[in-house]
Amino acid sequence: MMDLRRLHMLRLVHQYGTVTSAAEALHLTPSAVSHQLRELARELKVPLLEPQGRKVKLTPAAYLLIEHADGLLAKWEETLADLESHRAGAAGPLRMCGFTTAVGGLVAPAAGALQRADPDLAIEIRECDTDVAVGLLAAGETDIAVIEPTPEAPPPGDPRFDREPLLEEALDLIVPAGHPFARRGGVRLEDAAGEAWISVQPEGCAHHQQVMAYCAAAGFTPRIAHNATTWSVIWALVGNGLGVSLVPRLAGGPADQEVVRVPLTGDGVPRRRVLTCVRRGSRGNPLIARGLRALHDAVPDRCARMPAA
Repeated sequence: MMDLRRLHMLRLVHQYGTVTSAAEALHLTPSAVSHQLRELARELKVPLLEPQGRKVKLTPAAYLLIEHADGLLAKWEETLADLESHRAGAAGPLRMCGFTTAVGGLVAPAAGALQRADPDLAIEIRECDTDVAVGLLAAGETDIAVIEPTPEAPPPGDPRFDREPLLEEALDLIVPAGHPFARRGGVRLEDAAGEAWISVQPEGCAHHQQVMAYCAAAGFTPRIAHNATTWSVIWALVGNGLGVSLVPRLAGGPADQEVVRVPLTGDGVPRRRVLTCVRRGSRGNPLIARGLRALHDAVPDRCARMPAA
């Protein structure tokens, strides 16, 4: 019978573009991946890779195989889900990952609730950006990824993944406690056009680009006075009167900072959706289903919960 692990390796070479990158995702050496793919080609009696300079490219036969591989891998996940349903008291591990605010605001509370209900359940959590989370999911190194619908996220029709909306949240303006906005029940984003702004490092995540786009839609370019890499530092900068910032509802900061969260009003209030993503066919796995339910239950009241599957 065909080794599904080799199909998965070929799929990752296609995804990442090189054997070396696929090997890194699998924590294997490039030579080990190349050997497995040569064995797969010998088993199928068709060439799968051919040289292209110092790199390799997939042959037409390899692309044809990948088309069928997505369906085979999804069926394999369904098989694993069926087998899991026959196991009594599955102990895990349940592996979940997500971007920073998702881990702090959703994954950690969900994992805590699961372990309080079942102390023997093993859970593994990893904080990472959406592009890394998708790679981990494809490589079989995580079970549930909480992601943003960024350009790095898999499109809705990607045959490898099953993604569903989890929540929608507005973004708020945070200001120092003594700021005039702090005494108002809400402000329009354009009201903050003249303020000094504090942003996430541009290369740190997609949030900086999103803020720039939201402000542009409101008719101005924000004057970025300071950059930071963590929400706690942004809170500290705002709390000390150094500027304002735009933050999602899931984001929080140190309680000892004198910061006020001010809702945005008017047309086009910035919002973002947060999704759950699993390998296609794995949603029926009882352990994964428990994790997805826990994430849905962990959505805070300040966010709009999307209907559960």
